[in-house]
Amino acid sequence: MEEFKLKYKDLLNPTLHALRDLGGSANSDEIEEKIIEILNLNDDQINDIHKGSRTKLNYQLAWAKNNLKNADLIENSKRGIWALTDKGNKTETVDEIKLLRAVSEKNFRKRLTTGSNISNEQIENIENIEISDIKWEDELLEIIKNISPNAFERLCQRLLRELGFVDVKVTGKVGDGGIDGSGIIKINGTLSFHVVFQAKRFAKSVSSSVIRDFRGAMVGRADKGLVITTGTFTRDAILEARRDGAPNIDLVDGVDFVKKLKYLNLGVEIELIEKVKINKEWFDSI
Repeated sequence: MEEFKLKYKDLLNPTLHALRDLGGSANSDEIEEKIIEILNLNDDQINDIHKGSRTKLNYQLAWAKNNLKNADLIENSKRGIWALTDKGNKTETVDEIKLLRAVSEKNFRKRLTTGSNISNEQIENIENIEISDIKWEDELLEIIKNISPNAFERLCQRLLRELGFVDVKVTGKVGDGGIDGSGIIKINGTLSFHVVFQAKRFAKSVSSSVIRDFRGAMVGRADKGLVITTGTFTRDAILEARRDGAPNIDLVDGVDFVKKLKYLNLGVEIELIEKVKINKEWFDSI
């Protein structure tokens, strides 16, 4: 199996190019898909796991996006859309080392309130500095992986209700073709779709065979299908879920799952840090 050996600094320019090719804005999945195309990555590289719920590509790309954001080249909305800033639109390519040094110095100034210089060695070992977004996601996923299967199904049920589903039921049955529950989603309060879902609480990747079996079980029983996992999906599974001529199946991997919990404040609290700024001119005017 061929490993994914690219580091996040190698993904800085491809990320900028991907966003530009996608019209200046895109969600994380679209960016990752475009980078796979730009770098011509094979299935082994795409599926190579960094940790149980994240591929190495996804992990390194998260670092790349974070650094580009800190360099004011891209920005992201609460709904998870990444977009080029005005500065990013004007930047064709970046010098990776210069950008990482500037971002590191900026972060160190925030933490230490000093103008610490960052050496080339520190730049090369920058992965020792945690990115808070990745840290909390992995921490929360580990917690969820250790709850009981019934508790995970109830958590999925609560999540779907908070996302606007009604009549959400957990079947609790074994051998039902992978269907763990069902619900109804209304679009604009008018159009209703019956959805069945599968909740897989495990670390490994969901394969294409799981998607095929689930599709076979849902046909004739629902309008749409949804597979939720604390792990990830193989490249083949993603392509199978989108296969032309077959009912489309929506996928929520572990990272997407915890981001939705954060967005809905389900078991996640966001603390805002107060910043005090002294207005010296105000005192001068007394």
